[in-house]
Order: sequence, then C-alpha cells, then structure tokens
Amino acid sequence: MPSVPKQQDSTRVPVLDLLRLAAVGAVILYHYGFWGTASHGVQKVAMPYLAPVAQYGFLGVPVFFAISGFVIAYSAEGRTPIGFAIARFSRIYPTFVICMTLTFLTTLLLGQAHFHVTWGQWLANLFIAAPMLGQPYMDDAYWSLVIEVMFYVWVALLLAWGIFPRKIGTIILAWIAITFANELTFNLPIVDKLFMAADSGFFAVGLLIYQHYRGRRDMRLYSLLTLAMGTATFQAVHKLERLGVHTHGSFDPRVVTVICIVSLGTVFAATRIKSVPLPDSLVRAVGGITYPLYLLHLQLGYVLLLMMTPVPDAVSTALVVAGMVVLAWFVWRFLEGPAHDLVRDKLTMLASRHGWPSRLGRPGNALLTDG
Repeated sequence: MPSVPKQQDSTRVPVLDLLRLAAVGAVILYHYGFWGTASHGVQKVAMPYLAPVAQYGFLGVPVFFAISGFVIAYSAEGRTPIGFAIARFSRIYPTFVICMTLTFLTTLLLGQAHFHVTWGQWLANLFIAAPMLGQPYMDDAYWSLVIEVMFYVWVALLLAWGIFPRKIGTIILAWIAITFANELTFNLPIVDKLFMAADSGFFAVGLLIYQHYRGRRDMRLYSLLTLAMGTATFQAVHKLERLGVHTHGSFDPRVVTVICIVSLGTVFAATRIKSVPLPDSLVRAVGGITYPLYLLHLQLGYVLLLMMTPVPDAVSTALVVAGMVVLAWFVWRFLEGPAHDLVRDKLTMLASRHGWPSRLGRPGNALLTDG
C-alpha cells in the first residue's frame, strides 16, 4: 500500500471510520430487513421480521452525507479547484467502476433467473447518473452517489470563485434558504437535484463540524450548527411522506428526529476523540471497506442470496453479508489503491501540462474566517 501523507495522519479522525461502518451497517439492515432489491418487479426482503427496526436504517445514508461534509472540507483545504476535482474523482470513480462491473458481471452470469441487466445498462452506469441516459442504476444504492458528486461540483465551483471556505457562513445560510424555499413551496425536482435540497442540512452539519474541529469557536458557528442540525432533522422527517408511499411503510417522525439528533451529535463528538483503543490497521481497514461495501451489498448480495435459497433466511443472509464484507475488503486492499493512484497521477500530470496546479500554498487561517 502507498504511504499516507503526514498531513492526513494529523487530521485523520479514527472514530469517523467506525461511524462509517455503523452507517453502512444501518443501510444493509434496511435493505435486508425492510426494503430488499426487486426481483422481476417483486420486492424481496430477507428478514422482514426485523422491519420495525430496520426501516429506520435509511438514515445511514444522510449520516454518510454529514461525514462527507467533514471529509470534503478537509479534502478541499490547500487545494485548487482542479486539485480538489482530481482528488475526489480519483477517490470515488475507480472504485465505483470496479464495484459496478463486479455487480454487472455477477448478475449477468449468475442472476438472470431473478434480475435482468444489459451491456447498455453497464455503459450508461459508467456515467454514474444512468437514469439521465434512459437506463436504470446497476444497483439501487447508486442514487446517493449522484448527490455526492453534485456536492463535489459545488465545492469545486465555490473554490474557483474564491469563497470556499472563506464565506462558509454565507454559503450555508443561502443553501438552507434555498432548501426551505423549495421544500415548502414549489418542491421543484430540478432545484432538489441541483442544490441537494433534500439533504443539504446534513452536508452543512459536516462542513460546520470541520470548522469547529479546526479551531473555530464563536457564537455564529454554534448558531449555524444548530440551524443546520434543525434543517437536517426537518429534511429527514419531511422525507417520510414520500418514503412511506415508496415502501408502503409507516414511520414514526419522533423516532426519526431522535435518530437524527443523536447521530449528528455522535459525528460531532467523534471529532473530539483523537484515538481509539484499536489497532490502527484495523481502523483503516474498517474505514476503507465502507465505500466498496456500500456499492456491493445490495444488488450483488441479493444475486448471491437468491442463488443460495429462494426463501432467504437469517443464516443465508448472514453468510452473504459476510461475503460482501470480504469482497469489499479485497477491493479496498488490492484493487482500489492501484486504481486510485493511476487515475490521480495521470490526471495530475495532465493538469500540470496545461499549467493547472493542484495545490495552493499553506491555507493559514483562511478556513476560520466567515462571511
């Protein structure tokens, strides 16, 4: 494995790696205990008796968004817009292509009795937002990647305009204003997608937690953080109406509110913990497998599950999930690193040829200023 730069070591938050695994675990519980993938249009759920608890696992995804806000704020520090774009693209895209292709080939070879995939679908999914090209996602979990990528695009643009993170307060206030204007009035899909209006509060919480982590302490920050947490909780509860129609489930908004507040509070508390009593290699592995595990667990997992038994049970489900963990580890340990380094180095070299630097000088205290 390539060595990790010392700057990353000094800023790394090991507890966030553990929280990422908890979040993906919640999503897996949701998909196997409440909302399984559809086989020929028929929804299959491996462990429906877990539904009263598993149905709230959908909140694992927005918790990922909050963690992403923190991580992206760090990733953007000291980078030019080009450098940031290269860092994020090389981080998510090679792993996505590897996992998407594994899912496609496994489904094509072993899952045709239950699922239908085509080479055209695989080709469209190379662009991540496959529905824009008239094809379904290779895995239903990919919808969240589109939101992540849109977040990256906005951060790159704000870096290019020279206002991120210098005007972070103004950015978040404007973002939340757009969110409520859309959510409470026209609810336009284009605004929702362009400004991530259904999840903006979670990203904003992560961005503000990073400001606190880097040493900012003032009433404006705490006020913004309270506003962002309230927005995130509102958004999670607001989703329940659409989610209930989509899943035919019944959700308690009080439970969702408590989960949101506790989860976001836990992310904040995690940044205050400098070390954990676990081997560093284990913590890194836990953080490393979460992304490929998220990409692999649903469609590919159900292909294998339905191969084992037409009526999934707890034992077969546990075996499949364990297999997905092992596969995710393999992707992270042996495939992701070389692919990431190759793409990053090629893009950095290309940018350098055009005179586009990837790094700025030392960021100093620019992170701690506010608009």
